[in-house]
Amino acid sequence: MTEARAVAAQARDDDRSLEQTLRPRRLADDEYIDQRKTKEQLRILIEAARRRSEALEHVALYGPPGVGKTSLAHVIAAELAVPIRVTSGPAIERAGDLAAILTNLDPGTVLFIDEIHRLPRVVEEVLYPAMEDYHLDIVLGKGPGARTLRLPLPRFTLVGATTRIGRLSSPLRDRFGAQYRLDLFEPADLEDVIRRSARLLAIEIDPDAAREIAVRSRGTPRIANRWLKRVRDHAQVLHDGKISLRVAREALGALEVDEAGLDANDRRLLEAIIGKFGGGPVGLETLGAAVSEDAETIEDVLEPYLLQQGYLQRTPRGRVATERAYRHLGVTPPGGPPLWERQ
Repeated sequence: MTEARAVAAQARDDDRSLEQTLRPRRLADDEYIDQRKTKEQLRILIEAARRRSEALEHVALYGPPGVGKTSLAHVIAAELAVPIRVTSGPAIERAGDLAAILTNLDPGTVLFIDEIHRLPRVVEEVLYPAMEDYHLDIVLGKGPGARTLRLPLPRFTLVGATTRIGRLSSPLRDRFGAQYRLDLFEPADLEDVIRRSARLLAIEIDPDAAREIAVRSRGTPRIANRWLKRVRDHAQVLHDGKISLRVAREALGALEVDEAGLDANDRRLLEAIIGKFGGGPVGLETLGAAVSEDAETIEDVLEPYLLQQGYLQRTPRGRVATERAYRHLGVTPPGGPPLWERQ
């Protein structure tokens, strides 16, 4: 490995370690912030399982990326005082991979599968008896001489996380006894997240600066923590280390994050629809070619927030920029002056 690659790998490891440091460890309001309804329901579910000395029911967590699904899985394990085993749907390619994981679990263990909607169907079918009856069916041999071996499994709790609950097959989805949606955070709650992270990282930050970062974080704690770390770097290198409102605005401006939380890629997408295609409609593949992004990146990464905030619309004929997108970019919509300037 070259020196540059070694430095990059070390930076990624440090960033992951830092991310784990910022993760909440309990359901307490000053630890796991927001998602109040989900927390209350989980407290009851966990306490009931604890009183019955049973494994917790299987839990499905779904919602936008970065709102705390992985963190909540670790919190569940911590509240139950049991170990957690972490994997992801794409990492489990064969039924044998899942069988190896399941047969090595201790009683009560939380098995966390991220992106569970990406499990191959053959692997998913192995999960059905494991979740329902806590046994594993293994087929030995092939053809007429094949036989089935049934292995008992310890009682475990499967926590599955997904951004697309609709992509789970109905048999798998129905086997989760508890299903919780995690929503985007309000700016006030993101302020609490930023203040907590700043305290853990020993960063001095003004309340106005925390509010400014929160407003530009798209309702997502992961993004809020990312901006906080980048603003901290800016403050330490170019200023005295303290994050004031001026320093926060200067750093976020250098990162090309505007007051609405849109970054350069978001604006480039909207500018392409408005400037190259007259505001739309434009097909996804055509739009991808125009901005040099693949269709999946546009659909999964760029579009969700723009759709939710009303900058973009999906129509049967393609994507259309809304009046709010024109206003944000300072462009006059076709057909005359913008509505907000008309008398």
